Amino acid sequence: MLIFGLAMVLVMIWRPQAKQAKEKKNLLGSLQKGDEVVTVGGIAGKIAKVGDDFIVLDVSDTVELKIQKAAVIAALPKGTLKAI
Repeated sequence: MLIFGLAMVLVMIWRPQAKQAKEKKNLLGSLQKGDEVVTVGGIAGKIAKVGDDFIVLDVSDTVELKIQKAAVIAALPKGTLKAI
């Protein structure tokens, strides 16, 4: 019974978390100049520059923000920012 319980923990908790971590790592590794992204704080913008740990995000014509890559939660399809 204990083995069954441990197997359930593995299937129900650990595997989905590992899958999310892998997807996040792939997202952060694939960021490029020109990609449109959303941050944890809800800021949407276009990437102007990509560094090792930080990116520069254009949020308007005159505003650029330097943020950590880890703050990016989603990549948007091209042209999404113009539609907003």
